[in-house]
Amino acid sequence: MKFVERLKKEFSFFSGNYLILIISWILMDFVNEIPGTYYSDYVIQLGGNATILGIIMLVSLLALASVQFLGGYLADKYGRRWLISSLTFGVAFSFIFYMVAPSWEFILIGAAIQNLCLLYQPALNAMMADSVPPEKRGMGFSILNLIMSVSTTPGPAIALFLVATYGSLIGMRIAYAIVVTFYFAAAMVRLKLKESMANPEKINFKEALRSYPKALKEGITVWKAVPRSMFFVFLSELIMRFSFAMSQVLFLVYAFYVLKIGGTPNPTIYRPEEDPALQQARIMWGYVMITLFICNIILSFPVGKLIDRVGRKLPLIVSNILTIPAILLFIFGNYSTLFITMPITGFSMLLGFSSYQAMFADLVPQAQRGKITGSINFFAYIFMAMGGAVGGLLYDSVSPMLPFILMAVLAIPSAALIIFGVREPKPEEREV
Repeated sequence: MKFVERLKKEFSFFSGNYLILIISWILMDFVNEIPGTYYSDYVIQLGGNATILGIIMLVSLLALASVQFLGGYLADKYGRRWLISSLTFGVAFSFIFYMVAPSWEFILIGAAIQNLCLLYQPALNAMMADSVPPEKRGMGFSILNLIMSVSTTPGPAIALFLVATYGSLIGMRIAYAIVVTFYFAAAMVRLKLKESMANPEKINFKEALRSYPKALKEGITVWKAVPRSMFFVFLSELIMRFSFAMSQVLFLVYAFYVLKIGGTPNPTIYRPEEDPALQQARIMWGYVMITLFICNIILSFPVGKLIDRVGRKLPLIVSNILTIPAILLFIFGNYSTLFITMPITGFSMLLGFSSYQAMFADLVPQAQRGKITGSINFFAYIFMAMGGAVGGLLYDSVSPMLPFILMAVLAIPSAALIIFGVREPKPEEREV
Protein backbone atom coordinates (compact mmCIF):
# COMPACT_ATOMS: atom_id res chain seq x y z
CA MET A 1 0.00 0.00 0.00
CA LYS A 2 2.88 2.37 0.76
CA PHE A 3 4.21 1.80 -2.75
CA VAL A 4 0.80 2.58 -4.25
CA GLU A 5 0.52 5.76 -2.18
CA ARG A 6 4.00 6.85 -3.24
CA LEU A 7 3.10 6.17 -6.86
CA LYS A 8 -0.08 8.24 -6.57
CA LYS A 9 1.86 11.10 -4.98
CA GLU A 10 4.60 10.92 -7.63
CA PHE A 11 2.07 11.19 -10.45
CA SER A 12 -0.60 13.33 -8.76
CA PHE A 13 -0.18 16.04 -11.42
CA PHE A 14 -1.36 13.57 -14.06
CA SER A 15 -4.89 14.99 -14.34
CA GLY A 16 -6.96 17.86 -15.75
CA ASN A 17 -5.52 19.78 -18.69
CA TYR A 18 -2.21 17.91 -18.48
CA LEU A 19 -4.00 14.59 -18.98
CA ILE A 20 -6.14 15.95 -21.84
CA LEU A 21 -3.07 17.34 -23.60
CA ILE A 22 -1.27 14.03 -23.13
CA ILE A 23 -4.20 12.11 -24.66
CA SER A 24 -4.36 14.46 -27.65
CA TRP A 25 -0.59 14.21 -28.12
CA ILE A 26 -0.80 10.42 -28.03
CA LEU A 27 -3.33 10.50 -30.87
CA MET A 28 -1.27 12.96 -32.90
CA ASP A 29 2.17 11.53 -32.22
CA PHE A 30 1.02 7.97 -32.80
CA VAL A 31 0.55 8.87 -36.47
CA ASN A 32 3.16 11.64 -36.93
CA GLU A 33 6.07 9.30 -37.49
CA ILE A 34 4.23 7.11 -39.98
CA PRO A 35 4.68 9.55 -42.89
CA GLY A 36 7.52 11.31 -41.03
CA THR A 37 9.73 8.24 -41.45
CA TYR A 38 9.86 8.68 -45.22
CA TYR A 39 8.82 12.34 -45.62
CA SER A 40 12.02 13.39 -47.43
CA ASP A 41 11.77 10.41 -49.78
CA TYR A 42 8.11 11.29 -50.52
CA VAL A 43 9.00 14.85 -51.52
CA ILE A 44 11.76 13.52 -53.79
CA GLN A 45 9.32 11.08 -55.43
CA LEU A 46 7.01 14.06 -56.10
CA GLY A 47 9.77 15.84 -58.03
CA GLY A 48 11.75 17.49 -55.22
CA ASN A 49 15.38 17.34 -54.12
CA ALA A 50 17.45 18.55 -51.16
CA THR A 51 17.04 22.19 -52.22
CA ILE A 52 13.24 21.79 -52.53
CA LEU A 53 13.16 20.20 -49.07
CA GLY A 54 14.93 23.31 -47.79
CA ILE A 55 12.50 25.63 -49.60
CA ILE A 56 9.47 23.85 -48.11
CA MET A 57 11.03 24.20 -44.66
CA LEU A 58 11.80 27.88 -45.35
CA VAL A 59 8.23 28.79 -46.39
CA SER A 60 6.51 26.71 -43.71
CA LEU A 61 8.68 28.05 -40.88
CA LEU A 62 8.35 31.65 -42.05
CA ALA A 63 4.56 31.13 -41.92
CA LEU A 64 4.95 29.67 -38.43
CA ALA A 65 7.18 32.55 -37.31
CA SER A 66 4.70 35.14 -38.59
CA VAL A 67 2.00 34.07 -36.10
CA GLN A 68 4.12 33.60 -32.97
CA PHE A 69 3.94 37.13 -31.54
CA LEU A 70 0.22 37.33 -32.20
CA GLY A 71 -0.29 33.84 -30.77
CA GLY A 72 1.58 34.72 -27.58
CA TYR A 73 -0.27 38.02 -27.20
CA LEU A 74 -3.69 36.37 -27.69
CA ALA A 75 -2.81 33.55 -25.28
CA ASP A 76 -1.97 35.98 -22.48
CA LYS A 77 -4.89 38.34 -23.20
CA TYR A 78 -7.80 36.08 -24.14
CA GLY A 79 -6.63 32.78 -22.64
CA ARG A 80 -5.16 29.54 -23.93
CA ARG A 81 -8.13 27.20 -24.47
CA TRP A 82 -9.97 28.77 -27.40
CA LEU A 83 -6.83 29.00 -29.53
CA ILE A 84 -5.78 25.41 -28.91
CA SER A 85 -9.20 23.77 -29.25
CA SER A 86 -10.20 25.57 -32.47
CA LEU A 87 -7.00 25.70 -34.52
CA THR A 88 -6.11 22.02 -34.01
CA PHE A 89 -8.92 21.37 -36.54
CA GLY A 90 -7.07 23.57 -39.05
CA VAL A 91 -3.88 21.55 -38.61
CA ALA A 92 -5.86 18.36 -39.25
CA PHE A 93 -7.27 19.85 -42.48
CA SER A 94 -3.81 20.81 -43.76
CA PHE A 95 -2.69 17.18 -43.99
CA ILE A 96 -5.27 16.57 -46.75
CA PHE A 97 -2.91 18.45 -49.10
CA TYR A 98 -0.12 16.00 -48.20
CA MET A 99 -2.44 13.04 -48.79
CA VAL A 100 -3.55 14.00 -52.32
CA ALA A 101 -0.39 15.81 -53.49
CA PRO A 102 0.37 15.23 -57.22
CA SER A 103 3.60 17.24 -56.88
CA TRP A 104 5.79 18.75 -54.18
CA GLU A 105 4.03 22.13 -54.54
CA PHE A 106 0.97 20.70 -52.77
CA ILE A 107 3.20 19.73 -49.85
CA LEU A 108 4.32 23.35 -49.73
CA ILE A 109 0.71 24.61 -49.59
CA GLY A 110 -0.25 22.13 -46.89
CA ALA A 111 2.83 23.01 -44.83
CA ALA A 112 2.03 26.74 -45.04
CA ILE A 113 -1.60 26.22 -43.92
CA GLN A 114 -0.54 23.90 -41.13
CA ASN A 115 2.00 26.34 -39.73
CA LEU A 116 -0.34 29.33 -39.90
CA CYS A 117 -2.82 27.29 -37.83
CA LEU A 118 -0.07 26.76 -35.26
CA LEU A 119 -0.91 30.26 -34.08
CA TYR A 120 -2.04 28.26 -31.04
CA GLN A 121 1.48 27.02 -30.25
CA PRO A 122 2.37 29.70 -27.65
CA ALA A 123 -0.96 29.02 -25.92
CA LEU A 124 -0.22 25.28 -25.93
CA ASN A 125 3.26 25.73 -24.43
CA ALA A 126 1.91 28.18 -21.84
CA MET A 127 -0.94 25.85 -20.85
CA MET A 128 1.52 22.97 -20.46
CA ALA A 129 3.75 25.09 -18.20
CA ASP A 130 0.66 26.21 -16.26
CA SER A 131 -0.41 22.60 -15.68
CA VAL A 132 2.76 21.10 -14.13
CA PRO A 133 3.85 22.00 -10.53
CA PRO A 134 7.41 23.44 -10.20
CA GLU A 135 8.84 20.47 -8.31
CA LYS A 136 7.60 18.05 -11.00
CA ARG A 137 8.60 19.93 -14.16
CA GLY A 138 11.53 17.72 -15.11
CA MET A 139 9.35 14.65 -14.61
CA GLY A 140 6.32 16.23 -16.29
CA PHE A 141 8.11 17.20 -19.49
CA SER A 142 10.11 13.98 -19.59
CA ILE A 143 6.91 11.90 -19.21
CA LEU A 144 5.50 13.93 -22.09
CA ASN A 145 8.56 12.87 -24.12
CA LEU A 146 8.18 9.29 -22.93
CA ILE A 147 4.52 9.10 -23.94
CA MET A 148 5.24 10.72 -27.28
CA SER A 149 8.12 8.28 -27.83
CA VAL A 150 5.95 5.28 -26.87
CA SER A 151 3.09 6.42 -29.08
CA THR A 152 5.38 7.08 -32.06
CA THR A 153 7.30 3.81 -31.77
CA PRO A 154 4.85 1.86 -33.99
CA GLY A 155 5.09 4.67 -36.58
CA PRO A 156 8.27 3.56 -38.38
CA ALA A 157 7.08 -0.07 -38.33
CA ILE A 158 3.71 0.91 -39.85
CA ALA A 159 5.49 3.13 -42.39
CA LEU A 160 7.84 0.28 -43.27
CA PHE A 161 4.86 -2.05 -43.82
CA LEU A 162 2.95 0.48 -45.97
CA VAL A 163 5.93 1.39 -48.14
CA ALA A 164 7.11 -2.21 -48.53
CA THR A 165 3.57 -3.41 -49.37
CA TYR A 166 2.16 -0.59 -51.51
CA GLY A 167 5.25 1.27 -52.71
CA SER A 168 6.49 4.72 -51.73
CA LEU A 169 3.75 6.93 -53.19
CA ILE A 170 0.62 4.87 -52.39
CA GLY A 171 2.01 3.87 -49.00
CA MET A 172 2.61 7.50 -48.06
CA ARG A 173 -0.87 8.57 -49.23
CA ILE A 174 -2.38 5.91 -46.97
CA ALA A 175 -0.13 7.15 -44.15
CA TYR A 176 -1.38 10.73 -44.52
CA ALA A 177 -5.02 9.54 -44.62
CA ILE A 178 -4.40 7.95 -41.22
CA VAL A 179 -2.87 11.23 -40.00
CA VAL A 180 -5.93 13.24 -41.05
CA THR A 181 -8.25 10.88 -39.17
CA PHE A 182 -6.27 10.88 -35.93
CA TYR A 183 -5.68 14.66 -35.93
CA PHE A 184 -9.41 15.32 -36.20
CA ALA A 185 -9.90 12.94 -33.25
CA ALA A 186 -7.26 14.86 -31.24
CA ALA A 187 -9.01 18.13 -32.05
CA MET A 188 -12.23 16.70 -30.61
CA VAL A 189 -10.42 15.70 -27.41
CA ARG A 190 -8.99 19.20 -26.99
CA LEU A 191 -12.49 20.64 -26.89
CA LYS A 192 -12.55 19.32 -23.28
CA LEU A 193 -9.68 21.61 -22.13
CA LYS A 194 -10.39 24.15 -19.39
CA GLU A 195 -8.92 27.63 -19.32
CA SER A 196 -5.72 27.70 -17.22
CA MET A 197 -5.37 31.49 -17.08
CA ALA A 198 -7.12 33.49 -14.37
CA ASN A 199 -9.60 36.10 -15.63
CA PRO A 200 -8.90 36.15 -19.38
CA GLU A 201 -10.60 38.94 -21.31
CA LYS A 202 -13.63 38.28 -23.49
CA ILE A 203 -12.63 37.42 -27.05
CA ASN A 204 -12.93 40.30 -29.53
CA PHE A 205 -11.92 39.11 -33.01
CA LYS A 206 -11.76 42.60 -34.54
CA GLU A 207 -9.47 43.81 -31.79
CA ALA A 208 -7.45 40.60 -32.04
CA LEU A 209 -6.74 41.24 -35.73
CA ARG A 210 -5.74 44.83 -35.00
CA SER A 211 -3.46 43.81 -32.16
CA TYR A 212 -0.58 42.46 -34.24
CA PRO A 213 1.60 45.60 -34.02
CA LYS A 214 1.04 45.75 -30.27
CA ALA A 215 1.75 42.01 -29.98
CA LEU A 216 5.02 42.51 -31.88
CA LYS A 217 6.07 45.35 -29.59
CA GLU A 218 5.14 43.48 -26.40
CA GLY A 219 6.91 40.37 -27.70
CA ILE A 220 10.15 42.37 -27.69
CA THR A 221 9.70 44.46 -24.53
CA VAL A 222 8.55 41.45 -22.46
CA TRP A 223 12.20 40.36 -22.23
CA LYS A 224 12.68 43.09 -19.61
CA ALA A 225 10.37 41.12 -17.30
CA VAL A 226 12.39 37.87 -17.28
CA PRO A 227 15.80 36.99 -15.81
CA ARG A 228 18.91 37.59 -17.92
CA SER A 229 19.69 33.87 -17.83
CA MET A 230 16.60 33.17 -19.93
CA PHE A 231 18.00 35.36 -22.70
CA PHE A 232 21.19 33.25 -22.85
CA VAL A 233 19.10 30.07 -22.90
CA PHE A 234 17.19 31.66 -25.79
CA LEU A 235 20.39 32.46 -27.75
CA SER A 236 21.65 28.91 -27.26
CA GLU A 237 18.30 27.58 -28.47
CA LEU A 238 18.49 29.74 -31.62
CA ILE A 239 21.88 28.28 -32.54
CA MET A 240 20.79 24.69 -32.00
CA ARG A 241 17.51 25.11 -33.86
CA PHE A 242 19.37 26.62 -36.83
CA SER A 243 21.86 23.75 -36.86
CA PHE A 244 19.25 20.99 -36.54
CA ALA A 245 17.12 22.59 -39.26
CA MET A 246 20.09 22.47 -41.65
CA SER A 247 20.22 18.69 -41.51
CA GLN A 248 16.85 17.53 -40.12
CA VAL A 249 15.30 16.47 -43.43
CA LEU A 250 18.64 15.40 -44.92
CA PHE A 251 19.50 12.45 -42.68
CA LEU A 252 17.49 10.07 -44.87
CA VAL A 253 18.79 11.63 -48.10
CA TYR A 254 22.42 11.35 -46.94
CA ALA A 255 21.91 7.77 -45.75
CA PHE A 256 20.31 6.75 -49.08
CA TYR A 257 22.56 8.53 -51.56
CA VAL A 258 25.91 9.02 -49.77
CA LEU A 259 26.16 6.18 -47.26
CA LYS A 260 24.32 4.08 -49.92
CA ILE A 261 22.66 1.85 -47.35
CA GLY A 262 20.57 0.14 -50.02
CA GLY A 263 23.32 0.08 -52.63
CA THR A 264 22.16 3.23 -54.48
CA PRO A 265 25.02 3.94 -56.90
CA ASN A 266 25.05 7.73 -57.30
CA PRO A 267 24.59 10.40 -54.59
CA THR A 268 23.65 13.10 -57.13
CA ILE A 269 20.82 11.22 -58.88
CA TYR A 270 17.45 10.77 -57.17
CA ARG A 271 16.27 7.40 -58.39
CA PRO A 272 12.67 6.51 -59.35
CA GLU A 273 10.36 4.78 -56.92
CA GLU A 274 10.65 1.42 -58.69
CA ASP A 275 14.41 1.17 -58.17
CA PRO A 276 15.04 -2.06 -56.17
CA ALA A 277 18.08 -0.63 -54.36
CA LEU A 278 16.10 2.39 -53.22
CA GLN A 279 13.25 0.20 -51.98
CA GLN A 280 15.80 -1.84 -50.03
CA ALA A 281 17.18 1.39 -48.54
CA ARG A 282 13.67 2.33 -47.36
CA ILE A 283 13.31 -0.99 -45.57
CA MET A 284 16.73 -0.65 -43.92
CA TRP A 285 15.95 2.94 -42.85
CA GLY A 286 12.71 1.77 -41.26
CA TYR A 287 14.65 -0.54 -38.94
CA VAL A 288 16.91 2.34 -37.89
CA MET A 289 13.91 4.53 -37.01
CA ILE A 290 12.29 1.75 -34.98
CA THR A 291 15.51 1.43 -32.97
CA LEU A 292 15.65 5.20 -32.43
CA PHE A 293 12.15 5.39 -30.92
CA ILE A 294 12.65 2.34 -28.72
CA CYS A 295 15.78 3.96 -27.27
CA ASN A 296 13.83 7.17 -26.60
CA ILE A 297 11.24 5.18 -24.64
CA ILE A 298 13.89 3.51 -22.48
CA LEU A 299 15.68 6.80 -21.75
CA SER A 300 12.74 9.19 -21.19
CA PHE A 301 11.99 8.33 -17.54
CA PRO A 302 15.67 8.34 -16.39
CA VAL A 303 16.17 11.68 -18.17
CA GLY A 304 13.28 13.25 -16.24
CA LYS A 305 14.56 12.01 -12.89
CA LEU A 306 18.06 13.23 -13.78
CA ILE A 307 16.82 16.74 -14.61
CA ASP A 308 14.83 17.00 -11.37
CA ARG A 309 17.82 15.70 -9.37
CA VAL A 310 20.87 17.47 -10.88
CA GLY A 311 19.11 20.53 -12.29
CA ARG A 312 18.52 21.85 -15.80
CA LYS A 313 21.83 23.52 -16.72
CA LEU A 314 24.12 20.48 -16.85
CA PRO A 315 21.74 18.42 -19.04
CA LEU A 316 21.45 21.38 -21.43
CA ILE A 317 25.24 21.49 -21.77
CA VAL A 318 25.54 17.72 -22.22
CA SER A 319 22.81 17.70 -24.89
CA ASN A 320 24.87 20.14 -26.97
CA ILE A 321 28.19 18.35 -26.52
CA LEU A 322 26.73 14.93 -27.41
CA THR A 323 25.81 16.27 -30.84
CA ILE A 324 29.45 16.44 -31.93
CA PRO A 325 30.46 12.74 -31.76
CA ALA A 326 27.01 11.62 -32.94
CA ILE A 327 27.16 13.70 -36.13
CA LEU A 328 30.78 12.84 -36.92
CA LEU A 329 30.03 9.14 -36.58
CA PHE A 330 26.98 9.58 -38.83
CA ILE A 331 28.73 11.30 -41.74
CA PHE A 332 31.77 8.99 -41.71
CA GLY A 333 29.83 5.84 -40.81
CA ASN A 334 27.86 3.11 -42.54
CA TYR A 335 24.58 1.29 -42.10
CA SER A 336 25.72 -0.44 -38.90
CA THR A 337 26.81 2.80 -37.22
CA LEU A 338 23.36 4.34 -37.89
CA PHE A 339 22.09 2.16 -35.05
CA ILE A 340 24.49 4.05 -32.75
CA THR A 341 24.44 7.57 -34.15
CA MET A 342 20.68 8.03 -34.54
CA PRO A 343 19.83 6.94 -30.93
CA ILE A 344 22.61 9.22 -29.58
CA THR A 345 21.22 12.10 -31.61
CA GLY A 346 17.72 11.30 -30.35
CA PHE A 347 18.93 11.15 -26.75
CA SER A 348 20.66 14.52 -27.19
CA MET A 349 17.42 16.07 -28.45
CA LEU A 350 15.38 14.42 -25.67
CA LEU A 351 17.75 15.69 -22.99
CA GLY A 352 17.82 19.18 -24.50
CA PHE A 353 14.04 19.43 -24.94
CA SER A 354 13.15 18.28 -21.42
CA SER A 355 15.76 20.44 -19.66
CA TYR A 356 14.96 23.48 -21.82
CA GLN A 357 11.22 23.24 -21.08
CA ALA A 358 11.89 22.83 -17.36
CA MET A 359 14.31 25.79 -17.36
CA PHE A 360 11.76 27.90 -19.26
CA ALA A 361 9.05 27.18 -16.68
CA ASP A 362 11.51 27.89 -13.83
CA LEU A 363 12.57 31.29 -15.17
CA VAL A 364 9.47 32.79 -16.84
CA PRO A 365 6.51 34.10 -14.76
CA GLN A 366 3.13 32.57 -15.64
CA ALA A 367 1.65 35.88 -16.80
CA GLN A 368 4.42 36.30 -19.38
CA ARG A 369 4.75 32.73 -20.68
CA GLY A 370 2.56 33.23 -23.73
CA LYS A 371 4.41 36.35 -24.90
CA ILE A 372 7.87 34.92 -24.15
CA THR A 373 6.97 31.69 -25.97
CA GLY A 374 5.71 33.70 -28.93
CA SER A 375 8.88 35.79 -28.99
CA ILE A 376 11.17 32.76 -28.69
CA ASN A 377 9.27 30.86 -31.34
CA PHE A 378 9.23 33.81 -33.76
CA PHE A 379 13.01 34.16 -33.81
CA ALA A 380 13.62 30.41 -33.52
CA TYR A 381 11.47 29.69 -36.57
CA ILE A 382 13.17 32.46 -38.55
CA PHE A 383 16.52 30.84 -37.76
CA MET A 384 15.15 27.37 -38.55
CA ALA A 385 13.76 28.63 -41.87
CA MET A 386 17.18 30.01 -42.78
CA GLY A 387 18.82 26.79 -41.58
CA GLY A 388 16.56 24.63 -43.73
CA ALA A 389 17.20 26.72 -46.84
CA VAL A 390 20.96 26.92 -46.21
CA GLY A 391 21.22 23.18 -45.51
CA GLY A 392 19.46 22.20 -48.74
CA LEU A 393 21.55 24.57 -50.86
CA LEU A 394 24.83 23.48 -49.26
CA TYR A 395 23.90 19.81 -49.73
CA ASP A 396 23.14 20.15 -53.46
CA SER A 397 25.58 22.91 -54.41
CA VAL A 398 28.67 22.47 -52.21
CA SER A 399 28.90 19.16 -50.35
CA PRO A 400 26.36 16.73 -48.83
CA MET A 401 28.63 16.52 -45.78
CA LEU A 402 28.76 20.27 -45.05
CA PRO A 403 25.34 20.80 -43.32
CA PHE A 404 26.17 18.03 -40.84
CA ILE A 405 29.69 19.31 -40.14
CA LEU A 406 28.30 22.80 -39.43
CA MET A 407 25.74 21.24 -37.09
CA ALA A 408 28.55 19.71 -35.01
CA VAL A 409 30.59 22.93 -35.02
CA LEU A 410 27.66 25.09 -33.87
CA ALA A 411 27.15 22.89 -30.80
CA ILE A 412 30.27 24.52 -29.27
CA PRO A 413 29.02 28.16 -29.05
CA SER A 414 25.58 26.89 -28.03
CA ALA A 415 27.06 25.03 -25.05
CA ALA A 416 29.32 27.99 -24.18
CA LEU A 417 26.30 30.31 -23.83
CA ILE A 418 24.78 27.96 -21.25
CA ILE A 419 28.06 27.48 -19.37
CA PHE A 420 28.97 31.15 -19.05
CA GLY A 421 25.63 32.98 -19.32
CA VAL A 422 23.05 30.97 -17.36
CA ARG A 423 22.53 30.97 -13.60
CA GLU A 424 20.15 28.20 -12.69
CA PRO A 425 17.55 29.24 -10.07
CA LYS A 426 17.45 27.33 -6.79
CA PRO A 427 14.26 25.29 -6.14
CA GLU A 428 12.82 28.03 -3.91
CA GLU A 429 13.43 30.66 -6.65
CA ARG A 430 11.53 28.85 -9.40
CA GLU A 431 8.49 30.53 -10.92
CA VAL A 432 5.08 28.91 -10.43
